Amino acid sequence: MNLRQGWTTFRQWPWAARWASYVAAGLVLALVASLVTGVVLVRKSFPQMDGEIALPGLEGDVTVVRDEHGIPQIYADTTADLMRAQGYVHAQDRFYEMDVRRHITAGRLSEMFGETTLETDKAIRTMGWRRVAERELAMLQPDTRAALEAYADGVNAYLEDHSLSEISLEYTLLRAGGLDYHLEEWSPVDSLAWLKAMAWDLRGNMDDEISRVLLSVNHTPEQVDELYPPYDFEKHAPIVGQGALVGGRYEPEATRPGSRNPARPAYTAAQVRAVASAQRGMDAVPALLGKGEGIGSNSWVVDGEHSSTGKPLLANDPHLGTSIPGIWYQVGLHCRTVSEDCPFEVSGFSFSGVPGVVIGHNADIAWGFTNLGPDVTDLYLEKLDGNTWLYDGRYRPLKTHTETIKVHDGEDFELTVRETDHGPLLSDVSKELSTVGANAEAPKGQDRGNGYAVALRWTALDPAPTADAILELNRASDWNEFRAAAADFAVPAQNLVYADREGHIGYQAPGRIPIRKSGNDGSVPVAGWLRENDWSSLTIPFDALPTLYDPKDGFVVTANQAVVDDSYPMYLTDDWDRGYRSQRIRDVIEAEGELSIDDMTALQLDDRSALADVLVPYLLDIRLPGGYRRDGQKVLARWNHEQGATSAGAAYFNVVWRNLLEATFHDEMRESLYPDGDSRWFSVVSNLLEDPANPWWDDRGTRAVEDRDEILRQALLQASDEIIRLMARDPHDWEWGRLHRLELRNQTLGTSGIDPVETLFNRDYRVGGGSSLVNATSWDAAEGYEVTSAPSMRMVVSLADFDDSRWINLTGNSGHAFHPNYTDQTELYVEGRTLPWAFSPDAVDEAEEHTLTLTPP
Repeated sequence: MNLRQGWTTFRQWPWAARWASYVAAGLVLALVASLVTGVVLVRKSFPQMDGEIALPGLEGDVTVVRDEHGIPQIYADTTADLMRAQGYVHAQDRFYEMDVRRHITAGRLSEMFGETTLETDKAIRTMGWRRVAERELAMLQPDTRAALEAYADGVNAYLEDHSLSEISLEYTLLRAGGLDYHLEEWSPVDSLAWLKAMAWDLRGNMDDEISRVLLSVNHTPEQVDELYPPYDFEKHAPIVGQGALVGGRYEPEATRPGSRNPARPAYTAAQVRAVASAQRGMDAVPALLGKGEGIGSNSWVVDGEHSSTGKPLLANDPHLGTSIPGIWYQVGLHCRTVSEDCPFEVSGFSFSGVPGVVIGHNADIAWGFTNLGPDVTDLYLEKLDGNTWLYDGRYRPLKTHTETIKVHDGEDFELTVRETDHGPLLSDVSKELSTVGANAEAPKGQDRGNGYAVALRWTALDPAPTADAILELNRASDWNEFRAAAADFAVPAQNLVYADREGHIGYQAPGRIPIRKSGNDGSVPVAGWLRENDWSSLTIPFDALPTLYDPKDGFVVTANQAVVDDSYPMYLTDDWDRGYRSQRIRDVIEAEGELSIDDMTALQLDDRSALADVLVPYLLDIRLPGGYRRDGQKVLARWNHEQGATSAGAAYFNVVWRNLLEATFHDEMRESLYPDGDSRWFSVVSNLLEDPANPWWDDRGTRAVEDRDEILRQALLQASDEIIRLMARDPHDWEWGRLHRLELRNQTLGTSGIDPVETLFNRDYRVGGGSSLVNATSWDAAEGYEVTSAPSMRMVVSLADFDDSRWINLTGNSGHAFHPNYTDQTELYVEGRTLPWAFSPDAVDEAEEHTLTLTPP
């Protein structure tokens, strides 16, 4: 599996591009060819936003007020009515997205899309996301279960009153293509299962764990370490720069102790093949939120002394995969009278399909998330013999069960799921099972190969009440209640930043993070037959996780960098983002001293390249032939190292960067390991620049021994030819945005291969920014310049006056193509603008464009 090539957006799902194989293209073309018919079909699924609708189960009237961007503010008298209405409104705008998500997380895509999605279903069924979610439902607090039930009732009330064509245009096209489809009712487990998808894409360092093994085949441990340089704490400050673990509790005012570093194992060829086989099995799982080091976030909070308002300001912009509709749905949930029975007065960003608000603010506090990225997964090599596996000197029986996967226009598939005590055997769902388990009894027609299998140990496969945490955050009114909510946030582990109306700010690291035994540091797959490689029965206690409250600096910055330095005795991970974004944010905050709301939003758009600061001086020292071959160097000499969409310098620099990575590393690696150009590669190349004769510079494909300057020269010349080919010979016509395009594709039909259908759903924009910049519109240097992940939303919350806050979504709130709210926010987002964030009743009334009343029947 190429984790950097196959985990970014729905467009890369192997089955999506083959959707046309079972769609009757003639029927679809006939539907969209008729203008009159097309308008009727497109508008048929648009939701009712005004007037009155009877909603079964309501205890009283619910008011849904929408602004011009279709963002609903929902007002009710009870929690049940509020959640029921949220379910109804989510279904109005996004049900197709919700339905596809629940088919993914249940391993049931093949029911909609046929055999092309079978590998995806097999992988997810093997991990058992839905089975875990079913167990979690019983663990939740009664209030959370009641909210999930009410939410599901609201979704189902919408489905009951609408035909497929009234719910979504996608269903109309799928049925025209021959899909005989009947909707099932929504259930609370459908909501919980989506949290597993969120945890999967944000789970930590599994791609690095596998890459280290594959690199070790033909490189020394020292060479591998050069590609995984240690975090530089002196250049890039960690999140928590004060305090220590004392007596099992993290004390922000204490001093600090030392850490551990277990030795890494050597691998046989058979074990490497087994890991590669498991890798291919995981490749079948599509990116749901996105994947790769570009999947991260920025969040920071400043106290009143650093704010022009005299109260805290909090900013957040999660970096996730790009799709249309986007990941987030903006909503406000308001109890008309806030009380113990109806405690919600909250606004922010939600997931369609999940009740409550995930990121945002209520009447007292605000919070933001970035991915903590701890190592919460391990791959275990298992020795098999028949239906047994070796552990601690004796063979034990595998746990097995059989699942039936229904396949549209095909035969049902019987899947045998096998597990050791470490977890499910992911290598069983690889397309290339011939390298795995020679002595094992195989399902019909499959050969087990050499006797090794690979099991996945992952914290998210242990049931936990994370759904409780979402609603607890929505209700929290102070730091203690905020931390109590964070304590229930098991997976994915996130950095939580905090601010309140009283002027306090803080940081908390939550999450279920394993404590490993002495033989396992989590950096590479380990032998499952050795007891010392197991996880302890304990996880890191919540009170031992790093925390800050009113820090001495007066601000907190989290951007996926190291949480604490290496003196922290608990192992979190070594595979942090390298801190270029976080340090840039810190530097700007320290330089500004006092920030306004406009300063905060401007910082979210900062596109200064730290890599250019290091690399460009070396590039300008290289002697090139005269004429047009030197035009690029001249552009770099005038460039300010900012990567705006119209920048010629950014265009040429990034083409050079891509060619430099190819010239330096492609000769040394299999294709799946080609550099994607993220922050780790910033560090790798920065270090190599100081060592001009390092063997990594040499091209193994030539007889000569190349050094740094020769490779830099090659990259400059190749970039000159490429940028002329892609754009123009005249540098005045070079623009970064012409290469760096934000292509928003519908999660399924947007890659159908049928041009009229793709035109219906997809949108395309030119943007600035880049990988490991604050404006993190990441791209994969192994693939091209197109955006692979981006800030999925941006928000700045003013604790002085919530109505002064700002927000923007990557796409509109609506999931209906051609609806006025389908991409209305995207246009503003691309321009770097934000929207007013109405919260108070007066502000909501002033922004009102539509009012819908939901009434009891």
